[in-house]
Amino acid sequence: MARVQREYSPTGCYHIIMRGNERKRIFLDDNDRRRFLDTVLKKKHEFGLIVYGYCLMDNHIHLILRNDRYDISTIMRGIATSYAMFFNIRYNRVGHVFQGRFKSEPVVDDRYLLAVLRYVHNNPVKAGIVEKPEHYEWSSYCSYLSPEETRLGDVKSVLEMFSSNVEKAINEFRRFSNEQDESEYLDEKEETIKTLEEGRVYLDKYLSEKWPGLHQEAILEDKVKRNQIIFSLRNNTELSIRKIAELLGLHRRAIDRIIAKGS
Repeated sequence: MARVQREYSPTGCYHIIMRGNERKRIFLDDNDRRRFLDTVLKKKHEFGLIVYGYCLMDNHIHLILRNDRYDISTIMRGIATSYAMFFNIRYNRVGHVFQGRFKSEPVVDDRYLLAVLRYVHNNPVKAGIVEKPEHYEWSSYCSYLSPEETRLGDVKSVLEMFSSNVEKAINEFRRFSNEQDESEYLDEKEETIKTLEEGRVYLDKYLSEKWPGLHQEAILEDKVKRNQIIFSLRNNTELSIRKIAELLGLHRRAIDRIIAKGS
């Protein structure tokens, strides 16, 4: 199947997502996160890159980057290759660290730049990791609250969109960041779980996080746990009833009955 051509941004600005291969973790500790940010900082100096924002989650990364001189694929290939080499050497592993090509969408104007910044910074809130974006250490949000202390984020031009007065701009940025936003962004539009392979990865991660140390067979023998798994797969993936049944080794009619009772 031919690759879909990457959508070009006339502004040179992109919202970028890099995911771990098979949705696995790409950061195992804070040293990994620091190394990735150091890699981005190095490319910033090398290419004259503007970094408007970032957020490092366990198994994926959001970046908002701008560059008017170089192709964004060249820059991202350098970042991904450098970090993958570090990760594989550190953990004595081989193979892909990232899942295929990075995803990108053009950021065509200041209005969308602000909106996608808000979305990226609120990723840890949406995931239930923290209650407020300022409580999450591994995003650029706090750089906007303390613009004089940042090395990586190019925050001043964004704050000036709110006010020429720094204190007022920070307050307005904070207010804007806490507003509700019902728009859909890149990962919500593209990163859905549709195949059995993706479903197995999701299921393994779900079981290991919710019931660490228990085997899948023991979990499925518990009806309460089994039903929780079924509803999680139904609500958080696009797997059909048939695929959920195949994934869990259950009959399709049993899945239908469980979902009907819980509706």
